[in-house]
Amino acid sequence: MIEPTTLSERDQEGSSGAALNGHANGNGHASEHAVHGPPSNVRVTGLAGLSTQQLLNAHYYLTLCRGLEERMWQLNRQGKMPFVVPCAGHEGAQVGTAMAITSGKDWVLPYYRDTAVMLTLGMTARDVMLDFMARADGPCSGGRQMPNHWSCPNLRVVSQSSIVGSQILHATGVALASKLRGEDDVTVTYFGDGATAGGDFHEGLNFAGIKKLPVIFVCENNGYAISETFDKESAAKNVADHAAANAMPGETLDGMDVLGVYEAMKRAVARARRGDGPTLLECKVYRFVPHTSDDDDRVYRPREEVERWKQRDPILILRRRLGEAGVLDDALVAETERRVRREVDDATEFAERAAGPDPATVMRHVYAEDA
Repeated sequence: MIEPTTLSERDQEGSSGAALNGHANGNGHASEHAVHGPPSNVRVTGLAGLSTQQLLNAHYYLTLCRGLEERMWQLNRQGKMPFVVPCAGHEGAQVGTAMAITSGKDWVLPYYRDTAVMLTLGMTARDVMLDFMARADGPCSGGRQMPNHWSCPNLRVVSQSSIVGSQILHATGVALASKLRGEDDVTVTYFGDGATAGGDFHEGLNFAGIKKLPVIFVCENNGYAISETFDKESAAKNVADHAAANAMPGETLDGMDVLGVYEAMKRAVARARRGDGPTLLECKVYRFVPHTSDDDDRVYRPREEVERWKQRDPILILRRRLGEAGVLDDALVAETERRVRREVDDATEFAERAAGPDPATVMRHVYAEDA
């Protein structure tokens, strides 16, 4: 049985911060995801000196991701879509890390559960739903990939393989290219705890440590590789324990605490950008729902365990923190939820009306074509 993590020191002290800058969305335009609230120049004592607007943006991304995922489950159960890869419970780690990335400058190699990463970087609800429904205008593959196989050239999100953990090696190579070119780009790759049992994880960290590459390895450890518990995947208690063997710092974080994760990620990004090498961040999270829409987690997880972890929902933790700081109240929560419902409805209707890919183009991007 996997027990919830305890409150981190940051969670107890309320000393974390979050920041969101204006990012480019999948179409290369400035993202307009700010939630209306107090003036943007208001600073919040005890939350890393960040503006109220930035903190409300973090709350918005968490809420939007959860709303999109709930709609995807509904569409799946209605028989309209065959497959859902959920991230409920992971959003805090995803938003917290993505907030520290410079979207469109830094390279990102996500894994299939990273919907909140993509939203925070600048992908819109419409973009996500187009890709989920495999429409021709889907930004990730134009209907050619499975759902959640992320890609977006404008955001420097590199297309991923379905092979678990392969993006770790790809990220190491991208970081090497940046270093050879003398660029100050940072590369970030995400993966689950199951990927750490494979050779790609160890080879990627080893090479990055040898070359002091500007890459950050983010493990979203939810305690299960589908149905296998972490103690069956690893002899080490924590994924971050592997950092020392590869000459890099490693941190084990409370992944349900978006602000604490942001602080750690900000340190790692600064370290990579100034040429001090890689970092391994392990975010202890929990998957509230089955592995995918094809999984039945009742056969390997007791319901009591799931319910205990839901009490540490990253959305509830952030709402409590911002409420105590006077940043968020019930009216702003309700306003955010109404906005999310409108955007999810709009994205669903937009994607349902959109055209599917032309069968005549099925071989495009598979074989070489005449210029």
